[in-house]
Amino acid sequence: MLVRRISFGIAALAGFCLSAPASAQFFLQPVDLAGAPVTGEEPGIIGPGLPGATPAELRAALVWNLRAALNVAALQCQFEPTLMTLENYNALLDDHEVELRQSYGTLEKYFIRKAKTAKIGQIELDRFGTRVYSSFSTVSGQLSFCQTAAVIGRDAVFAPRGRLGDVAIERMRELRASLAAWGEQYFRSRRVALSLPSQRPLPPFGNDKCWRKGEYYSRKCGPLTR
Repeated sequence: MLVRRISFGIAALAGFCLSAPASAQFFLQPVDLAGAPVTGEEPGIIGPGLPGATPAELRAALVWNLRAALNVAALQCQFEPTLMTLENYNALLDDHEVELRQSYGTLEKYFIRKAKTAKIGQIELDRFGTRVYSSFSTVSGQLSFCQTAAVIGRDAVFAPRGRLGDVAIERMRELRASLAAWGEQYFRSRRVALSLPSQRPLPPFGNDKCWRKGEYYSRKCGPLTR
């Protein structure tokens, strides 16, 4: 009998927790990293620079940076499955296959144009890709990167086909900024008085008059409200 009553109390407490407002994935208040759109010419925004690149080539580089970042997130952020970084990345490859292929082709033409031969151009393209991937590797900023990449990855999946470049332009500054170690923002530059929210009182488990067939009898002992 007592076990059933305790189970009732645990269920009531769980109900209270579920009714509380949802918190951030890792932080009570994550840092706001939203930034202005980019062009691809900003230092470090696409990893290694592309001297003499056209706007179309810079857009392609931004798309490839976005793909690389979300690929890294799919590999590094699986410790928190609810972020869905792997699922979103796989969906991205399917939904935006054409634009990704076109972006790669645009970059390939850039490096061939800049190199003396097609073979050297391909080598430089591979080197560029490796550097881009490496530029999104992070340890100290893993939590902020994973959280940011999860949000941007979801937005990228739902972007209309042919508009992945727009997502990269709008969000690359934010994605790059997330690689730094930011941590919890709620307790910075403020004094905080911690207080627990008002909770329902636990039922009187030891009073047999308040229980009927293992269920709390509110008509006998009153509702559990405060």
